Amino acid sequence: MHFTVIYSEEAIETFESIGQQLQAKWGEKEVNEFRKRAYKVIEIISKFPLIFQAINNSENVRKAFIHKNCSMFYRIGDTRIEVLFFWDNRQEPIF
Repeated sequence: MHFTVIYSEEAIETFESIGQQLQAKWGEKEVNEFRKRAYKVIEIISKFPLIFQAINNSENVRKAFIHKNCSMFYRIGDTRIEVLFFWDNRQEPIF
């Protein structure tokens, strides 16, 4: 079963923000690589939503690593997955 993937407003904003940071620091090639990795992870979770680590003993919220410097948090619903936000792993921990 494939899950439908939707994006929260915060997910869109944080995705774009990380892309802008990469563009400013390393250029278009790194932005494209980040996007490629993110889309691949989203494709994987649409097929296998439980593959990544659950957060704080919650089966519904999970953390997927995009790159050593970036993670994506998502929530699993009955028929869909909501991408909550992207996180720069170099920031202060949120949990």
